[in-house]
This record gives sequence, C-alpha cells and structure tokens, in this order.
Amino acid sequence: MKYYIIAGEASGDLHGSNLMKALQKQDVNADFRFWGGDLMQNVGGTLVKHYKERAFMGFAEVIMNLSKIFKDIAFCKTDISAYQPDVIIFIDNSGFNLRIAKWAKLNKFRTNYYISPQVWASRAKRVHAIKHDIDNMYVILPFVKDFYKKFDYDVTYVGHPLIDAIADRPQISEYEFRAQHELNEKPIIALLPGSRKQEISKMLTVMLSVVNDYPDYQFVIAGAPSQDYSFYEQFITNPNVHFVANKTYDLLSVSFAALVTSGTATLETALFKIPQVVCYKGNWISYQIGKRLITLKYISLVNLIMDKPVVKELIQDELNTRNLKHELDIILDEYERTKFFINYYELEKKLGGKGASRKAAEHIFKSLKQNF
Repeated sequence: MKYYIIAGEASGDLHGSNLMKALQKQDVNADFRFWGGDLMQNVGGTLVKHYKERAFMGFAEVIMNLSKIFKDIAFCKTDISAYQPDVIIFIDNSGFNLRIAKWAKLNKFRTNYYISPQVWASRAKRVHAIKHDIDNMYVILPFVKDFYKKFDYDVTYVGHPLIDAIADRPQISEYEFRAQHELNEKPIIALLPGSRKQEISKMLTVMLSVVNDYPDYQFVIAGAPSQDYSFYEQFITNPNVHFVANKTYDLLSVSFAALVTSGTATLETALFKIPQVVCYKGNWISYQIGKRLITLKYISLVNLIMDKPVVKELIQDELNTRNLKHELDIILDEYERTKFFINYYELEKKLGGKGASRKAAEHIFKSLKQNF
C-alpha cells in the first residue's frame, strides 16, 4: 500500500515515525511519502518537506506567513495527485491538514486522521467538516472520544503513543548521562522552552531569571531537534546553566523538577513522574485572539486529562520571575512532591497501556484491505 502522511512539528514527527514502524509490521509492502522530520525519515520512504520549514506559532505569525502557507498547500495537493496514495494520514497540525483533507475528499482519496485536531478546545463547529472529510479518526485522549460522541461521530480511541515512545526508548544510566554532558552532582531542574524560536526566546528569558536563587541545583536546557546550539548560546550566560541537545527523554529521566512550555512536553514530563510548572507566554496579539476562541479551563494536557489543576499553569502576564520562583519552591518541597506522584500515576492509568501506534496501524491497514 502507498501511504501519504502529513505531520507538522516535532511531536508529529515522533508519532508519525512510530506509526510508520507499526504499519511496516502490518504491511510488508508499505511505501511512504511524507511531510515530517528526521525521525520519520529514519524509518524510510520519501520526505517531501521538513517541519522546520513551516513551523509558525500563534495567530499573528500564521497571518504574516499566509503566502508561504498557501504555496505549501498548493504544492501538497499537486504532490498527492502525482503520488496517488491508497490513504492519506493526517497527524494533528489542523490548520494545514484540514484544508488538504477537504480537497482530498473531493478528489476521492481515502482520509485517516491520527491524533485529532483540538476541536475540543476551540471552534467545535469544525467537527461537521471533519465528519464529512475524514473517513476514520483515531484519537489518543480518552475525553476526546466522549467529545466527538456529542456530535454523533464515532471515533476510535487507541491510547496515547507517548507511553510507547517513553517505554521503548534506549536506556541510559544517570551516571552515564551526567558524564556525557559534563553535569555535576547537583539535582537537575530541566528547562523545556519549546521548539520554535519565538517561543524559546520568550520562555527562556523568564525561566533563566530564577537561576541565581537556586545555587544548590543545576539548570539544564532541553534543546529542540529543530534548533541548533548557536541559537541557544545567547541565553546561556550563567555557569549554573547547561545545555543538552535532542535528549529530552534522557534529561527528564534524571531530573528532579522541570519548567515546561505548554504542549506535549507537559504530558511527557508527567509520564516521567517529574513535578513541573507549566509556562506559556505568546505574542500579545495571538494571545488576545486565542483566549477569546479557546474555551478550556486549562491549557496543559495533564490538567485537561485529569480535569483538575494537578500542575500549576503560569500564563502570559502571570509568567514572571516572582511567580515562577514561588511555584518552583513548591515543587521542590518534599511534601508537595508526593501529591504530584499520586496524580501522575492516576494520569497514566487514565491513558491506558502501551500499543497506541500498533492499534492505529492495525485499524488503518484493516480498513484499507476492506476497500480493496
């Protein structure tokens, strides 16, 4: 079978690569053409465009890059038409993918979506278009299946692929990790500032403002695969701040606490059982638009899944040095940390066990065989 897969950022590249591996086990003749990143490319197939080339964050940034986005959409349609895939698999990245899906359905291509657009967070009316344009939807959060039920749309819950990604990663001892990256014996506070330059700049400026108040800890920046060290170098002016490139899971496995930019990383940190403070500060215009569209009580996946404030969220103006220090003091306290561990174990139970990529691949391949 021929699979055309469209992922738009680092997390989509991770989940896309694991889905491709699972599809290869189902379909020995699987042929892939995809928009993604290095992890998907390592599995095999043809990389059409790297997500680094189209990483835009926020409403304002998207508007400023509309010309490039429309060119990418037009090119994607042309590329799909030339490849003639048996199925198009969309992974998150709704702004781009839903436009392609509408065109694909009109042109009789089979459409599957793995990791639903966040219609449960804003603009729920998009569900009607999704029902029309997507043949099969595979969701990774339990409450999302319940959300779609309200619209009489039967989707398939497969569990969360992060559980597999974390469990199956190559293991490294704490001693080896510290030695490899020249880290001392102080407890580590991990800094996960995101993957896009504009968010990294905003997040790190505030995150690093508390470093001098914690001489008994060392702070380690988790470098994103989409950025080079040369970009981070401008922020590292304190000897108590270190940098680790593209080793986020290894870093979390040895960390004592973490300051994390809102997104997939909040759930990853929770699955490693690391107490965290969730941070978000966006472009002012994008934030003003976003807060009027998004109807959720929380922004972090941890709190959304648990439906209660398990982790503290510091958003926009609340993300400042004073507040961040106050919340960091809390998660470093032994008594408070116990609460995190209890909630994190409950979170993992809610997500279900391993096998999300395998289950999604089985469903996709089965539905394809039924249509041949």
